[in-house]
Amino acid sequence: MSTREVAVQKRPMAARPFLEFPRLMDWFEDFVPVGWSLRNEMMHPIKIEEIVKDNEIIVRAELPGVDPDKDIDVAIDAGYLTIKGERREEFKNAERSEFHYGSFSRSIALPSGVDDKSVHATYKDGILEVKVNCPPSASTTKHVPVNRIK
Repeated sequence: MSTREVAVQKRPMAARPFLEFPRLMDWFEDFVPVGWSLRNEMMHPIKIEEIVKDNEIIVRAELPGVDPDKDIDVAIDAGYLTIKGERREEFKNAERSEFHYGSFSRSIALPSGVDDKSVHATYKDGILEVKVNCPPSASTTKHVPVNRIK
């Protein structure tokens, strides 16, 4: 009986092994149907801030690299503010690209009673800002008494 030596090539362990995780997620996303995502909300293609101030809702959305005249659509329908956009691919044949190209959208639920005629949107330095007037919030909480059964 002969013994053979098998050379095992070991990869040095990375000091921070989770640095490879985003690339792994990119690989998996190649197999996910379009429109689905394995990433959490923080990785949404449209990152937003919501601010409620003086009976006004302000939604700020990061949309760099788009033309607001032809690539952004803002709509209010059925109690939702929807921001749609499209980022067109500028460089083909890139060795590596982490940019998101194509169409994207984000919908935000609005409180009841918003004044959809008061909506206005501005775009400056890659930030879309949408302001919507809303009525003062009245408490809609109804407390229900609990009856003890003996």
